[in-house]
Amino acid sequence: MPIYEYRCKSCERSFETLRGFSQKDEPTACPACGTPTKTRLLSVIAATSHGESDGGDCGWDAGAAACVRPG
Repeated sequence: MPIYEYRCKSCERSFETLRGFSQKDEPTACPACGTPTKTRLLSVIAATSHGESDGGDCGWDAGAAACVRPG
C-alpha cells in the first residue's frame, strides 16, 4: 500500500497516511484536528543508482529543490 500525503485545510497541517489505491481520493481524518481532508499533496521521492551513468548532470539546485537545466 502506498503512503499518501495530505494537507488539512482547517488547521493547515500536513500528514501522511497509508491507504489503498482505491482510497486515495476519499476523505481522511486529519490526525491533529479530526477534520475530513481530501487535499492530497504531490510527494517527492528519492531515487539512487549504483550502476553506470551516461555522465549527465541534472544541475540539482538545493535552494529550488529541483533539477535546473541550462537553456
